[in-house]
Amino acid sequence: MSTTTVSGGDPPSRGFDTPTLDREAAALLHAISEHGGYAYVSMAVLASGGDIRAAEAAREMAWEQLHSGPWHSVLPVWRDAYSMACLHVARHHYGNGEFLDALRVLDLGIIMGGTLLRMDLDSAIEKVSEQTRRSVRVSDLGNSEHRLVDREFDMAEVLQLLPVKSLSTKLVVKKSALSLEKFLKDHYLSGCPVIISDCMSHWPAKMKWNDEDYLLRVAGDRTVPVEVGKNYLCTEWKQELITFSEFLQRIKSDSCSPGGPTYLAQHPLFDQINELRKDIFIPDYCFTGGGELRSLNAWFGPAGTVTPLHHDPHHNILAQVVGKKYIRLYSSSLSEELSPHSGTMLHNSSQVDLDDMDEKKFPKVQDLEFVDCILEEGEMLYIPPKWWHYVRSLTTSFSVSFWWSEGESSDAS
Repeated sequence: MSTTTVSGGDPPSRGFDTPTLDREAAALLHAISEHGGYAYVSMAVLASGGDIRAAEAAREMAWEQLHSGPWHSVLPVWRDAYSMACLHVARHHYGNGEFLDALRVLDLGIIMGGTLLRMDLDSAIEKVSEQTRRSVRVSDLGNSEHRLVDREFDMAEVLQLLPVKSLSTKLVVKKSALSLEKFLKDHYLSGCPVIISDCMSHWPAKMKWNDEDYLLRVAGDRTVPVEVGKNYLCTEWKQELITFSEFLQRIKSDSCSPGGPTYLAQHPLFDQINELRKDIFIPDYCFTGGGELRSLNAWFGPAGTVTPLHHDPHHNILAQVVGKKYIRLYSSSLSEELSPHSGTMLHNSSQVDLDDMDEKKFPKVQDLEFVDCILEEGEMLYIPPKWWHYVRSLTTSFSVSFWWSEGESSDAS
């Protein structure tokens, strides 16, 4: 496993502060023992005294519990147990000057762990990141001229890749600097998609996220979950945990792995990496209806990534920061015609594969009315709740989705 050590200045202290863990450890260990985690508790007690083998053992025990069944069935106490073990392991790496190892473990604590110890994980990451930045050389970041997207695509070639009838019927209406009043009246209340332009010029992300060096500097050493494969409906689809720098390298290589493209999809990246969160702003449109923001997710990947036809439960603003995407939308009133999967996990996904249409199985789909568009850099697309949408990246693409709920809704799903 790779390590990074300080190249100058004062050595790091033996560890980092974990005030929440110090305060809640006894209660958390008691809760874990009540759910049969006696072996974990024994290892965690030894880990708190600096035993790295015990810390790794505790982390492995918690990891097994996290993978003992469907994610929604995992007891929250085991997610907090995993965070606790990650803090113990990371403290050991930090004390040894193994900062990249510490950072990876802390990221896993955030991605897979619970909420109880989140403040400790965040503060530890901030301290470890200070050390890794001291040791990074400019030459490690590559050429400052690296841009993720620096050329236009050939529209004729693109049209050959898109589903039948793309961009030939009805386009999504586009409006510049749409007022909140007009958005509420013409789109939110009526459930009508719209592209909103000229509303992201003040975002630092507009300039920064097309700069590979910037992304490497603020996130290169961080661990993120990615999807590998055509899309989540395919049997060969899988998930991996890799560093952000490795992810960028896969995008730069401009070649798909045998398993398909790598996609950082629907991940709360901005909760994990605060520097990137500072580069964006929640659009005022997301406060329409008196609801609240439910999720803020990143969608980052190479040309060719596809999100198959599906619908989501909330209002959605999709902000296109880098690159271009093709998006097709069908009204929520067409749900029956679009043949949703019957399983509970995929009930919001259509059996219709727009990239490989089975006209014998779905003879009427070709005649269904839809609207579509190419979402350009700096544009936002409003997708009403339950509207079906298919998305394909036409270039390397970095997008942000903002989901928000109805004001009177208590559904947090």
